[in-house]
Amino acid sequence: MNSTIWLALALVLVLEGLGPMLYPQAWRKMVAALSQLPDHILRRFGGGLVVAGVVIYYMLTKSMT
Repeated sequence: MNSTIWLALALVLVLEGLGPMLYPQAWRKMVAALSQLPDHILRRFGGGLVVAGVVIYYMLTKSMT
């Protein structure tokens, strides 16, 4: 696999780990609140994150060439 993908995955893991490490109580409350949301809202949120990630990836790969 491309090393850029591994670097991106490592960055995601670092950023995802900061919340529970630095603010465990707030992180727990946020997860509890997210678990109460209806499925269609979670799907929209997840879809928005996927689209944002694809756009950022496209912009970065286009600027590198």
